[in-house]
Amino acid sequence: MSERDKMLSGAPYDPGCPELKAIRQRAQSLMRDYNQTIVGDDTREGLMTALLGTWNGAVIRPPFYVDYGAHIHFGPGCFMNFNCVILDVCEVRIGARTQIGPNVQILTADHPRDAATRARGDEWGRPITVGADVWIGGGAIILPGVTIGDGAVIGAGAVVTRDVAAGATVVGNPARTVKRPEMQG
Repeated sequence: MSERDKMLSGAPYDPGCPELKAIRQRAQSLMRDYNQTIVGDDTREGLMTALLGTWNGAVIRPPFYVDYGAHIHFGPGCFMNFNCVILDVCEVRIGARTQIGPNVQILTADHPRDAATRARGDEWGRPITVGADVWIGGGAIILPGVTIGDGAVIGAGAVVTRDVAAGATVVGNPARTVKRPEMQG
């Protein structure tokens, strides 16, 4: 099993192996180029198609940062605001029409809690799935292994450490479910 296969399966892997370094370098080059574009730049589509596993026309405002890019999959109609980070050592799937505020971090990467094990350099990750029609407020952090159900709302600044049910609203650190206020019309 290659180090990339180990990484994608959630097993401990060596992030310093040549294959993973090469994929990260490619992603860094594409991010650098994308992050220099402006609205209407005709190179954006090609850069996002090359960088991401599935782009689907998502509106992604630069700057945008990833580990590998190839493990990120957007459904149609998604929006991601400025300065977001997706650490995609495992797959990240974002459902259709999901909106993501500025400075959001989606982090599949994880590290040993034990200092001696951490010193060896091992890493692993767990995939993240975000359903359709989700709203993630600015500055939220989504931690490894989390699944967010369709129509959920993640409050600004929330730190999501566990799964979020469809239609739920979560806020705080760690994020907890709250009753969603009725919309005023």
